[in-house]
Amino acid sequence: MLDLLPRPLRRLLLETPELSEAYLVGGCVRDWIIGRPCGDFDIEVYGLGYDELVRVLARHGRADLVGSSFGVVKFNAGDGHFHDFSLPRRDSKVGRGHRGFAVELDRTLGPEEASSRRDFTVNSLMFHVRTGRLLDFHGGERDLRAGVLRHTGPAFVEDPLRVLRGMQFCSRLRLSAAPETLALCRSMAGLHGELPVERIRDEWTKWATREGCPSLGLGFLADSGWLVHYPELAAMVGVPQDPEWHPEGDVWTHTGHCLDALFDAPAWTDADPATRSVLAFALLLHDAGKASCTRRETRDGVERVVSPGHDREGGPLAAAFLERLAIPEAQRVRVVPLVTQHMAHLEDPTARAIRRLANRLHPATIRELVSVIAADSSGRPPLPRRVPESALRLLEKAEAMSLEAAAPKPLLQGRHLIARGLRPGPEFGECLRAAFEAQLDGAFSDASGAESWLDRRLGK
Repeated sequence: MLDLLPRPLRRLLLETPELSEAYLVGGCVRDWIIGRPCGDFDIEVYGLGYDELVRVLARHGRADLVGSSFGVVKFNAGDGHFHDFSLPRRDSKVGRGHRGFAVELDRTLGPEEASSRRDFTVNSLMFHVRTGRLLDFHGGERDLRAGVLRHTGPAFVEDPLRVLRGMQFCSRLRLSAAPETLALCRSMAGLHGELPVERIRDEWTKWATREGCPSLGLGFLADSGWLVHYPELAAMVGVPQDPEWHPEGDVWTHTGHCLDALFDAPAWTDADPATRSVLAFALLLHDAGKASCTRRETRDGVERVVSPGHDREGGPLAAAFLERLAIPEAQRVRVVPLVTQHMAHLEDPTARAIRRLANRLHPATIRELVSVIAADSSGRPPLPRRVPESALRLLEKAEAMSLEAAAPKPLLQGRHLIARGLRPGPEFGECLRAAFEAQLDGAFSDASGAESWLDRRLGK
């Protein structure tokens, strides 16, 4: 494992006498065991006080005391990366919520007792830098290799955020929770309201942006009893779908399959974190409207399950969910139109329809919409994953019009109106709006055509 460490950090840990009892802990050890890339390295140091640790690190690089109350030092050895150095501590629950803890640093604490305060066994693993020994006091390696997420000990209940961490760990590490862990989480369901919205958002964002199997995270959320705190999602459970088109089952089951298909697609894997988040939340909420729109109808003598208008109904539900989670507005305004327009590929993709669709989607794009449609179509096992021909035609025509990644920009500008003697006011704005509507309808396609349209409107 030492070969994975940046060279300055490795030298520091191996050659500094005061750091003889330094251990790599948590996620970096877990990821090393299963062969995943290790991005961040957390180090726990035994036998030192906080001031001593700061002095030692300051001799070798930059030491930032950003977590002094928790015994944490952010350290940069000159390699451009900050690593967390921490000391063993005892946490005592003294109040409500994620921050209701009294922290006491304890240099006499040993590795076994210190590791017992960690959330899950797979995160309680430790690696002794000097001896190269793996310390596994709680069966974390066994659970990791068996694909099991298990809480480390009874202190788990003191921090309700750990339940949402369990959601994203199940997704990222492809784990299934142990029955006793689920039972403990269900006993904590009433503590969700104690969590700061920022911490809730952070865990959901990790779920939406980090590679894995997102349906496992959603399954954990349901099995733990915490789905009730997200009514837009809980309402999907048990909502029927027509078995001819959706042999996979209800809307909730379909949503999980859609997300798994998305996370396997280059449109998501190759995207930046913000776009990953947008696509994941769009798929999570694309059928939220079915909860209120689904009914049974007889069509051509056959009883069908239908959900007319569910795309439009889903928009306000998606907006409410994202706002409650404090998802950044720049992402929310991209997610909602992807939800409301995810059935648009069924329309005839005329030039006019494509211009108007690109405008309705903005700041999301037709290319992003097609990614959502592809994942939606692929979330229906045992039917094969596929991109509908209608979506491919839509994308092909949008690309031919250079509208696959952007909305049309108004060709008629205020300066054109001013040049003809108009002054800003109600008539000015109305003229610009009418011009853009005409442009979307195909009345003109370049600046000279826009000016000719304006001349006709003004009677010149």
